[in-house]
Amino acid sequence: REHTRNFEEKSDNFLRIKRKTMRNNCNFTRINLGIPGKKCGTIILSAEELSNCRDSATMQFCANKLDKKDFFGKSDPFMVFYRSNEDGTFTICHKTEVVKNTLNPVWQPFTIPVRALCNGDYDRTIKVEVYDWDRDGSHDFIGDFTTSYRELARGQSQFNVYEVINTKKKMKKKKYVNSGTVTLLSFSVESEFTFLDYIKGGTQINFTVAIDFTASNGNPSQSTSLHYMNPYQLNAYAMALKAVGEIIQDYDSDKMFPALGFGAKLPPDGRVSHEFPLNGNMENPYCNGIEGILEAYHESLKTVQLYGPTNFAPVVNHVARYAAAVQDGSQYFVLLIITDGVISDMAQTKEAIVNAAKLPMSIIIVGVGQAEFDAMVELDGDDIRVSSRGKLAERDIVQFVPFRDYMDRTGNHVLSMARLAKDVLAEIPDQFISYMKSRGIKPNPAPPPYTPPGHTHHHTQI
Repeated sequence: REHTRNFEEKSDNFLRIKRKTMRNNCNFTRINLGIPGKKCGTIILSAEELSNCRDSATMQFCANKLDKKDFFGKSDPFMVFYRSNEDGTFTICHKTEVVKNTLNPVWQPFTIPVRALCNGDYDRTIKVEVYDWDRDGSHDFIGDFTTSYRELARGQSQFNVYEVINTKKKMKKKKYVNSGTVTLLSFSVESEFTFLDYIKGGTQINFTVAIDFTASNGNPSQSTSLHYMNPYQLNAYAMALKAVGEIIQDYDSDKMFPALGFGAKLPPDGRVSHEFPLNGNMENPYCNGIEGILEAYHESLKTVQLYGPTNFAPVVNHVARYAAAVQDGSQYFVLLIITDGVISDMAQTKEAIVNAAKLPMSIIIVGVGQAEFDAMVELDGDDIRVSSRGKLAERDIVQFVPFRDYMDRTGNHVLSMARLAKDVLAEIPDQFISYMKSRGIKPNPAPPPYTPPGHTHHHTQI
C-alpha cells in the first residue's frame, strides 16, 4: 500500500511537471522509479497540437510479386502505416488485415482521419512497411516505401505504384530490384461533421417526455410511492425529468415540449390510455419549458387513476409519426421515457423501435425504483441490436439507465443528477450523426455571428 501511495504521489508530480514541460516543447522523458533506487524503464511522452482538419480518407491497396518469406507456402502479407512526427520519429496509425498465403494480396478498403495520417499536413512523410505475418509474432519484414497525403490524393495513377524496398537485401544483392510493388486502387475523402455543426446550421432538437402512470408505482398519496409528492423534495420522476430536460431544452429554440403519460385511467369515463397529454389538451400537448412539464405532471397525478399495463409502443409510435414527417435533417426527435419497469408489450415495442431507427429519432429510458430492468437492457441494444420479426434495427437508438445508480448515499443529488444527465445524453450525438450520415445529409452553413447595429467585427489574429 505504501508502495502504491508513493507511486501515485510520484505520478501526480510527474503529471504536473509534464503539463509545464508540454507548454514549452513536445517531448518529455522520465525514468520510472517505481521501486526506490531501481530503474524500472523509461516513459517518453510526445505531444503535438492537432490540426483542425476534419476530413477522413478511404483508400484501398493491393500488392504484386512480394517476396516469398514462408518455407512452406507463400507469404501472409500485411501493411503498417506510420505518421511522421515533428521531431522526425514515426507513430503507427493503421495496420491492414493479414491476407493469407499470397504474393499478390488485395487488402480491404479502410477509412482513417486525415489528422491521424498526417495531422492535416499534406506533404508530411507517410511511411508504409510490408510484413509477412507469423503466428509467433516475429513477423518478417518484406520492405517499405514512403508517400504523402498529397501523393495519395492523386488517386489511382502511375504515381501511386510504389516499389517495396528491403534496404538490407539491396546492400547484399547486386541484382536486387525490389521486393514487390504496392498499388493504390482507390482513394476518396469526405468531411466528418460534428453534432454541433448541425446545431449551428439550424437543426432543431425536439424533446418529448413520456411518464409511466401504472399502478406498480404505488399510490401517489403514500410516501412509499415513486410518484409521491413530497413538499420538500422532488420524487425520482421529477428529478430524472429535470436532470435530462434542463440540458436538452437548450437545443430547442421555442422551449415548448409535448409531455405524455401512459398506463392510467382518465376522467371522466375511466378509459385506459397509453398516450395521453399531461396538460389534458389532446390538440395541444405542449408544455412551456421543464417547469411547465413538472406542473402538468403534478396536476395530472391529482386527476388520473394509476392503472396499467406498461405499454411503450404507443408513445414510441406517437413521436415516430412526427419524426417521419421531417426527414430532411432540419429536426431530430428525442423521446425520454421514465418508467418503473416491467414492460408489457415487448414485441410491439421492439417493432416500434425497429421502425423508429429509420427516422431522425432517439429514445432515452430512465428506470426508476427497484424493479428488474432486464427488458430495458435488451431494448438498449448496446450488446445485441434490437430486432423484430427477423429485421434488425438500422441504428442503435435506445439508451437505458437505471436511476438508482445515480443516488449517492449522502443525499447529494446535485452531482448525481449531473452524472445522470451526462450518461443519458452521451449517445445522442453519435446516434444523431449516424442518422445524418446514413441519409447523406450535410449541415447547413452556420449563419454569420450576430453584430448589433452600428458595430463592425474586428478579427483578431490569434
